[in-house]
Amino acid sequence: MPLPLDPTEIRALLLDIEGTATPIDFVFKTLFPFAAARAAEFLLRHSDQTEIKELIEELRGTRNSAAAGAPAWNETTNQEKLSSAAAYIAWLIARDSKITPLKTLQGKIWEEGFLRGELKGEVYPDVPLALARWKNQGRRIAIFSSGSVLAQKLLFTHSTAGNLSKFLEEYFDTTTGPKREASSYRKIAESLKLPPEQILFVSDVGEELDAAQSAGMRTAHSLRPGIAPLRDARHFAIRDLTEIFS
Repeated sequence: MPLPLDPTEIRALLLDIEGTATPIDFVFKTLFPFAAARAAEFLLRHSDQTEIKELIEELRGTRNSAAAGAPAWNETTNQEKLSSAAAYIAWLIARDSKITPLKTLQGKIWEEGFLRGELKGEVYPDVPLALARWKNQGRRIAIFSSGSVLAQKLLFTHSTAGNLSKFLEEYFDTTTGPKREASSYRKIAESLKLPPEQILFVSDVGEELDAAQSAGMRTAHSLRPGIAPLRDARHFAIRDLTEIFS
């Protein structure tokens, strides 16, 4: 069933990744464990780099706002500090935290895995077909994910369907703002230099769609396998990206 909107009104598509372009299991069962298992060794190898030092400090600064139960943080020696940071990273990953320094570090750990060929970005079979079709239609395509821009680029460049980055114009992450706040979507529209109503946002999360809709964007709910439909069906549902502007 086609989306209930005029295709000529939509000039850009903004896509979520997890549950929209990529199976949720790939994120939780492949990417997250990969980063958690390699965090300690990665920090040790790169601990002399200014950026990594700053990210560790940013992480430590988030512990006051983290939920109770976070592992202890010891800094008597540099080794203890690195071990504390790695344990905290693993703890945050297990809770699917959206903390920006965590996402940045995860992206850097994944980068090594992608470049070594240990990781491939798993995408749904319809994704390359939809991206190519939209591109041929002259539509712009962007990504908005809680994963870092680096991680997004790696996933689509090194995907199971080949290099899909050629179809993508822009990438946005939590440095733009939280995915459940309308202001983030207004910023994205400004960055794309388009009125929000000319952008269609696709996600599996109702609250993200609510925020995009509040900002003026059109929306579509991604109902991939395992995703529950919204109780009030407030956003039009699709099960396959090729349903959009077919």
